[in-house]
Amino acid sequence: MPVAASRVEARRPTFCASAPRESAMDINWQDWLGGVDAVLNYSFSLGGQSVSIADLFVVVAIFSVAWMASRLARQAVRGLMRSRGVTDEGTVAVTSRILHYVVMGVALLTALSQIGINLSALFAAGAVFAVGVGFALQNLSENFVSGVILLFERSIKPGDVVEVQGNIVRVLRLGIRTTLCRNHDDEEIIVPNSLLVRNPVRNRTLHDSIYRLRAGVGVAYESDVKQVMEVLRGAADGLSWKARTKPPIVFLTEFGSSSINFEVSVWIDDPWQAPTRHSQLMEAVWHALKAHDITIAFPQLDLHVKSMVSTNPASGPSASSARP
Repeated sequence: MPVAASRVEARRPTFCASAPRESAMDINWQDWLGGVDAVLNYSFSLGGQSVSIADLFVVVAIFSVAWMASRLARQAVRGLMRSRGVTDEGTVAVTSRILHYVVMGVALLTALSQIGINLSALFAAGAVFAVGVGFALQNLSENFVSGVILLFERSIKPGDVVEVQGNIVRVLRLGIRTTLCRNHDDEEIIVPNSLLVRNPVRNRTLHDSIYRLRAGVGVAYESDVKQVMEVLRGAADGLSWKARTKPPIVFLTEFGSSSINFEVSVWIDDPWQAPTRHSQLMEAVWHALKAHDITIAFPQLDLHVKSMVSTNPASGPSASSARP
C-alpha cells in the first residue's frame, strides 16, 4: 500500500504542470495571428492612394483567377473554331490572343478598383483613345468584326462555292480579317470580310451542293416540237454525271425571229464543276440533234430588191435604173 500511494503522488505534479504549457501555446498562437494581421494591414502610399499588403494579395489572386479563366476560355475557343471548320493556325492564334488580352484587361480594371484607384479618369482617357483608334483603324476594325460574325454565323465556310461581285470562287481559308478564295483560273483572291457581310453573296453550297445547269438551243421552224423535246430530254438523261435526285427538264422558251428556242436543265452535285459540265451538256445536245437530222437554226435575213422605172419624160423608157 505505501508503494501505490507514492506512485499516485508522483503523478500529480506531472498533471498539474501541463496547464501552464497549454495556456502559453494559446498565447503564442494569438500573438502570431496578431502579427499576421498587423503585416496584412500595413499600408503604404502609392500615387497618393493608401495600399495595404492585403490589397496586394487580393490583386495577385485576381490575376491568378483571370489567368486560369483565360486559359480555359482559349481552349474552348480553339475547339469551337476547329469544329466550325477553321483550321488556319494563324487565325486561331490571333483570336486566342485577343481573348486573352480582353480577360486580362478586365482583371486589371478589377484589381485597380480593388486597390481603390478611381477609374473615372481612366475610362474618360480610354474613351478618347478608343475614338481615335476607331477613326484611324475603321476599315481594319470593320473587317475584324465581320470576320467574327462569319465565324459564328457560318453562312460562309471553307470549301463553299460562292459568287462575289460576279466572280465564282471557292473559299480556301476563312480568316479573322480576310478570306482567301480561288477562282477557276487558279488565282488566289484575298477578299475583305466586310465585303462578304455588306454585299449580297450567292452561296451555292450553303445547305446542299445541288446546282442547276441551263443550256439553250434554237431549232428551225420546220422541226417537230415534240420530237425536239424528246431528243433533248434523252440527251440530258444520257449524262452519267447528272444528279440522281432531280430529273432533267426541257422547256420551250420562245418563238424567236429565226428559231424555236428550247432550254435544257440538268442538276449536278458539285457546283465547282459547272463550267466543265455545261460544256459537256452543250456537246451532248449538239450530237443528239445532229443524229436526228434536226437543224440548229441561226439568224437569217432575206433582202428583196425591186426595180424602179424612172418617170422623167425626157429620158424615155430606156432611162430606167435599178435602185436597191
